[in-house]
Amino acid sequence: QVQLVESGGGFVQAGDSLRLSCTVSGRSVSNTFMAWFRQAPGKEREFVESIRISGTDTYSADSVKGRFSISRDNAKNTVYLQMNTLKPEDTAVYYCAARWAPMPSGRDMYTSSYNYWGQGTQVTVSS
Repeated sequence: QVQLVESGGGFVQAGDSLRLSCTVSGRSVSNTFMAWFRQAPGKEREFVESIRISGTDTYSADSVKGRFSISRDNAKNTVYLQMNTLKPEDTAVYYCAARWAPMPSGRDMYTSSYNYWGQGTQVTVSS
């Protein structure tokens, strides 16, 4: 049984940094497409970052480009989201997602492309 468990969320001040972790059990992250999404109250879930099987091909939402980055540690079967220079508008529940199947080109940023999800971790950024 595949499980994704996020951790590392919390309450921080604007300008601070956080690193979220998504630890996977049941399958290896080395041959998967993984992503981070977030959902603020009253809003739809939105794409944040993704990483392809290569481990080097990553994509970022415009809203976080230059501030957030995604990485993967195959030995720990964990994917990370490093978040720097946090802003109040980054406040949301952050979810990791995984897909163990070929990813159609250009589909990395869609929630429908992923079939495994974690339970989410809350990030609150105070001004």
